[in-house]
Amino acid sequence: MTEQPYKISIPQEKIDFLRKKLELATWPDEMKNAGWEHGAPLADVKRLAERWKDGYDWRKFETAMNDELPQFTRDIEIDGFGPINIHYIHQKSKVPRAVPFLFVHGWPGSFLEIRKILHPLVHGAPHYPSFNVVTFSLPGFGFSDAPKKKGFRSKQYAELGHKLMLALGYDQYVAQGGDWGFIITREIAHSYPKHCKAWHTNFPLAPAPRVFQPLAFVSNIFAHVSASEWAGIERTKWYFDKSSGYFKQQSTQPQTLGYGLADSPVALLAWVYEKLVTWSDEYPWEDDEILNWISIYWFSRCGPAASLRIYYEIVQEDADIFTSHVPTTVPLGYSYFPKEIVVLPKRWVRAAGNVVFESDHDSGGHFASWERPIELVADLRKMFGKNGRAYGAVIGKGGYAS
Repeated sequence: MTEQPYKISIPQEKIDFLRKKLELATWPDEMKNAGWEHGAPLADVKRLAERWKDGYDWRKFETAMNDELPQFTRDIEIDGFGPINIHYIHQKSKVPRAVPFLFVHGWPGSFLEIRKILHPLVHGAPHYPSFNVVTFSLPGFGFSDAPKKKGFRSKQYAELGHKLMLALGYDQYVAQGGDWGFIITREIAHSYPKHCKAWHTNFPLAPAPRVFQPLAFVSNIFAHVSASEWAGIERTKWYFDKSSGYFKQQSTQPQTLGYGLADSPVALLAWVYEKLVTWSDEYPWEDDEILNWISIYWFSRCGPAASLRIYYEIVQEDADIFTSHVPTTVPLGYSYFPKEIVVLPKRWVRAAGNVVFESDHDSGGHFASWERPIELVADLRKMFGKNGRAYGAVIGKGGYAS
């Protein structure tokens, strides 16, 4: 479990090979005036592919990541799976008693999602706590290795995150995540409540009221539903009707899809670009910004297909992950963003755990730490600050300068 400093350094031949692949792209036709109705527009994908081939500078981005993010690798022993070599970020605060903080990303994200919130979390502000921040590339994502056999599921991802924090010297810590990060941090809170002392999510999921629970069911049926909650119900319906096909494919036949994503950078580009645009709240994505996200997948240690398998594995253990209940009494905080892909009534999510913090936002979508970093940091500061109900959750770690 020895820590090794890490710098991203993609061999030049891989960069040259990507450009050759892009030169040889074969393009589909497109219906007239299709817009986004059928998926990522042809003109958008062509523009991005051309930029990726001739104008995009991976080396500039690579250097920026190496300069900004203190990166490491180490082997983490996972029960039944042996050691897995993990790429992670670990930035310690100079503030005494800073709060150990584990951030867990999802798909189609990566460790890059910590970039905008790392500095304010580490350095804090007057009257606000500071954090020792840790995030890692999920196995099969970015520059982490991937499991070599089936059955690596939520408990194993949670075990990995927990053991990483212990290896870094944090016997107690708090956690935050969205997308798969929600599933994983929830499992960490469930499995390791003596260590994970509080957790926060921007992806509030919860079980729907059950018919066989008459009082709860009737109460929810006749409860007042606010305008924002109705909008959330419509957003959720849109997701399941119009934007969830990827989930079915990745959770049933990930290997079949993987051939296309591993062989064709254009296929990978279109597959991820669609999600970045439609799952965010009119965020003004710049072309190079999009290509940064996608290049991490293309240049990842195990290739883009490896990142899909988390869907298959976790759905095998829990087919209803959007509405499942994993009990935990660990203090929990929610941030509500209106263009999240699934937005459930608050009465449902409040019943899912020991909720000590809630915050509503007027804008923002699925990628909260990227779209609305200021708001997300503010929520974490409030939740773990001196007036927050999770203050002092980690014993002796207030995170305030003396």
